[in-house]
Amino acid sequence: MGLGLTRIFFATDIHGSEVCWKKFIGAGKFYRVDVLVLGGDMTGKAIVPIVHQGGDRYRVVLLEQETELRGNKEVEEMVQRIRSRGYYPYVTTPDEIAELNGNPRRIEQLFISQVLQTMERWLDYADTKLDGTALRCYVAPGNDDMFQLDDLIRSSRHVVLAEGQVVPIDDYHEMISSGWTNVTPWHTFREESEEALHTRLSSMVAQLRDPRNAIFNFHAPPYGSTLDDAPELTKDLKPKRAGNAVVPVGSRAVRDLIEKHQPLLDLCGHIHEARGSVRLGRTLCINPGSAYEQGRLLGAVIQLGRDKVENYVLTTG
Repeated sequence: MGLGLTRIFFATDIHGSEVCWKKFIGAGKFYRVDVLVLGGDMTGKAIVPIVHQGGDRYRVVLLEQETELRGNKEVEEMVQRIRSRGYYPYVTTPDEIAELNGNPRRIEQLFISQVLQTMERWLDYADTKLDGTALRCYVAPGNDDMFQLDDLIRSSRHVVLAEGQVVPIDDYHEMISSGWTNVTPWHTFREESEEALHTRLSSMVAQLRDPRNAIFNFHAPPYGSTLDDAPELTKDLKPKRAGNAVVPVGSRAVRDLIEKHQPLLDLCGHIHEARGSVRLGRTLCINPGSAYEQGRLLGAVIQLGRDKVENYVLTTG
């Protein structure tokens, strides 16, 4: 494991964007790092139907823009475009669309199957690319990620499910990870009260040999750190003042644990627009942000020293 001078690439919140996943796996070689860490929220937001219109014609609506496609080549190009933007393409017929519209449970089952098929494809890609390399890759599913993903990730040869684990990064540094967050307005899979989150994360911290030299990879940013500034929402979940009113929405439990234990580094995400870094005491906290819809992978390259962060840089690629 060397003498502690480990180089890490961290990214988060890629939300189904296949191009961002491929860039993440490729970042190891590109940035010459030892360890890849992906924070939570790998799941896309929705299915985009590509509806057969008869013959070689198809119709699709992507981001409120309707497009007519002709032939398999145009369909395949659209499939890749939809995947790059973080959605799930689904080639279907008008009859099936009518059936789905009357059956919410079937829609839910279809969405789950698309998420799992996509993750299976991503893991195959990662295993192929990481074969024969010394790169280590850790992921911790986030609040938007369904629990069925966990066993799938466990089946990978090279991508390690880090949730709840103490991971030795090198001789001096350990990492603990959790994709769970404080409560959100969207009632997602992995969210809970601040009290429950504090209990969950505290039990991980208790397993560390040396919390002051550790990395906290917690999806929720610390409350009031600027890394958690998000648009204030109305009761119907619309941004107030066209998104110009921002409020802190991070976790008080995460903030408390950082202030109490002062780890070397806190890696967070969750709030896509709050890209940046800040120090809470001696702890360097980084939220690289997310621009997955544009197919851009935002990240951070961090060089660890024995008892300090030697340097870091926020990246765009």
